[in-house]
Amino acid sequence: MRTTTQSAATPEPKLLDRSDVRVKHAEGFGGAVSAFVDRIRSGDLGALPVIVGLIIIWTVFASLNPVFLSADNLVNLLFDCSTTGVIALGIVCVLMLGQIDLSVGSMSGFASALVGMLWVNQDWPLPAAIVVALGVGCLIGALYAFLFNRLGMPSFVATLSGLLAILGLQLYVLGSSGSINLPYGSAMVDFGQLMVIPALVSHLLALVPGVVILLVGLRTRTRRQAVHLSAPSVASVVSRVIAITVLLEVVVAYLNRGRGVPLMFGLFVALAVAMDYALRRTRWGRSMHAVGGNREAARRAGIHVDIIFTSAFVLCAGLAALGGVLSAARLASASQQAGTGDVNLNAIAAAVIGGTSLFGGRGSAYSAVLGIIVIQSIASGLTLLNLSSSLRFMITGAVLAVAVIVDSLARQSRMSHGRS
Repeated sequence: MRTTTQSAATPEPKLLDRSDVRVKHAEGFGGAVSAFVDRIRSGDLGALPVIVGLIIIWTVFASLNPVFLSADNLVNLLFDCSTTGVIALGIVCVLMLGQIDLSVGSMSGFASALVGMLWVNQDWPLPAAIVVALGVGCLIGALYAFLFNRLGMPSFVATLSGLLAILGLQLYVLGSSGSINLPYGSAMVDFGQLMVIPALVSHLLALVPGVVILLVGLRTRTRRQAVHLSAPSVASVVSRVIAITVLLEVVVAYLNRGRGVPLMFGLFVALAVAMDYALRRTRWGRSMHAVGGNREAARRAGIHVDIIFTSAFVLCAGLAALGGVLSAARLASASQQAGTGDVNLNAIAAAVIGGTSLFGGRGSAYSAVLGIIVIQSIASGLTLLNLSSSLRFMITGAVLAVAVIVDSLARQSRMSHGRS
């Protein structure tokens, strides 16, 4: 009886739960580094492979020709990134659902031809011509969604058919001349070739990401601590903000030594930021990830799968049309060559190289930004070295193959880690 009373009065030793360890570990200054290492081990590589690859590409080309990293060349590179990059943003949407759109190149060429025909030949106001081109792109995306949702036609077949049909429409709109020159000195051509963000404004905009990351990080930390979950330390959040802000300010200052940050690239980044917010912070974005990860499970969870597919196809075709409008502004013309060649493949390759999974369920708007910078860096570097364009196709193909291999291995690592 005495023994029982003594054992009842003696406090039992408190076992330290793993969640407590994670909380204490995350509160330390090295918590962010440890969390990053854990994500790498679990197969969540994020943007690390493409950033490493970009550093290697820039180092090689800069050593072969120092002009590659000059401010003026980088400004031209960003101008060229914007047109195909906007198209790649739409590709991210359909790839996240495990689908594909093979007609984005033709759609961009048709949109540029439509703007040229309405604006130059028919004397329409430029804004109205652009709105019509974007509207036609969205309608074509809705048609793809109808063929996929209602008739069960695979997106590969539907968009391949669309590629041929839209190419025919482009040739029909351009007529026998085959090209339409846009007036030099117009706002559209100046936007695609000359307009840059004022230096002071660009430096102020470079502060915005750091401020947003700080506010969101502190808010997330407070919410997670309130429910006793692991949370990053204030020091780790602040150090991340400082690193990103310093990097952006240095980049902006260097670009301002040349012509400055292209306004068209600013539009591209703004679209990427808006899409990233939509994919990560809205119900639509969470539904996109769910449908891409497991379509049947998403349907059983009450998600309107057909609507999600429709939104992805409409966004993809609409952004392809916008990319065509920007391409016409960049080239100051709409021609039969617009949207042909490697535009289609570069847009798809940019999304995949940047880290969007071909297997669906995983992707980021910023993958389009990183991917197109890699592709355009290869093209710019080889041009400065006066090497054959055939090398560009071979090198880009090799980089794409490596990106898919890394994605496949990371996916296998995540699956094995989840089972364990």
